[in-house]
Amino acid sequence: MSMNPDTLDLEARAHSEHAHELRLWLRLLTCSQLIEKRVRTGLRENFDTTLPRFDLMAQLERHPEGLKMKELSHRLMVTGGNVTGITDQLVAEGLVERMGVDGDRRAFRVRLTDHGREQFVDMARQHEQWIVAAFEGLSARDLDNLHKLLGKVKQHQLDINQGGE
Repeated sequence: MSMNPDTLDLEARAHSEHAHELRLWLRLLTCSQLIEKRVRTGLRENFDTTLPRFDLMAQLERHPEGLKMKELSHRLMVTGGNVTGITDQLVAEGLVERMGVDGDRRAFRVRLTDHGREQFVDMARQHEQWIVAAFEGLSARDLDNLHKLLGKVKQHQLDINQGGE
């Protein structure tokens, strides 16, 4: 596979003088970006939707009772304005609905409609297939080892972030 020099990924730009840990970080980042690109392309081509819309619907699928906009914004780690814009689109398409919140006239919850839930199930099945395909080159043992090693990295970073180091 030939690469256009203008589109070299971060990993390919790493020079030999970089520490092994930096090259590993760049490899992880590159893998993540490549998988995400495949998912974004698939969502657009197969479902005429975007990853942010999919992510919002995924949060709502986990919470059938619905979520307040502030909760959605927090869970998606985006601004309230971004959530409002995506929600407005999904409401217009009949995929989600807004409901009032008892005791607070200014707040409302958002939840998937039946139609939204059906569409999300189809997207989620395909999303799972794309993720599984991304790891097809690894054996079950490789997958298990990679999961354990990344778990160690995750725990160490959580410890650092909590002030443990």
